[in-house]
Amino acid sequence: MSSVASKTDDPVLECVERQTGESPKCAVIWLHGLGADGHDFEPIVDEFDFDQLPALRFVFPHAPMRAVTINGGFVMRAWYDIISPDFAPGREEADGVRQSAQQVEALIARENARGIPDARIVLAGFSQGGVIALHAGLRHPQRLAGILALSCYLPMTDTLAGEASKANRDVPIFMAHGQNDPVIPYDFGKRSSKLLKGEKYAVEWHSYAAEHTVCYEELQDIEAWLHKVLADVC
Repeated sequence: MSSVASKTDDPVLECVERQTGESPKCAVIWLHGLGADGHDFEPIVDEFDFDQLPALRFVFPHAPMRAVTINGGFVMRAWYDIISPDFAPGREEADGVRQSAQQVEALIARENARGIPDARIVLAGFSQGGVIALHAGLRHPQRLAGILALSCYLPMTDTLAGEASKANRDVPIFMAHGQNDPVIPYDFGKRSSKLLKGEKYAVEWHSYAAEHTVCYEELQDIEAWLHKVLADVC
């Protein structure tokens, strides 16, 4: 299994990459949480068993540095500014969400240029990264292999109906949340899942006796889901 740091000119973000073999046929673009970086989830690749799948490329981009209002304006890696600590509409800066979604589009386009079509790409994220994965994935104009959204919520719900992509109306969505999450309340993630299910999205909801993290049982479920959504397209 190989690992390489990828640094390219804007608008493509700097990334860490892991491959499970030569000439990858599918890709997983995985976005980290607030204040972390692309190395945060890199080790989980070693926890998965993908021997039954063709080679995969995992892409772990580094979020841009920006000031985060709820952290006293401290500059850190963040996909968008968080304006208020509650989960009322508008807590996330809409411009930042849209900017990050555009950067995700650039990462998808780069995978296309490297020979991996949209239908073989999973868009994944944890916490803030999961928020962007949901926002960008549901609006992406071409069919994706799946959306993996962990310990997060659906942002900008008032704009989804008018911006949702028909191509991804039936995309498989894996949502998971720790029942004791002190950062993004479990109930808020659950409500986001129910909202999407109410709009007939193919959401698979998982809950765990965990906090704001990815637990071992969750990793097993993620591995099984990735096998399921990639087996037919890779």
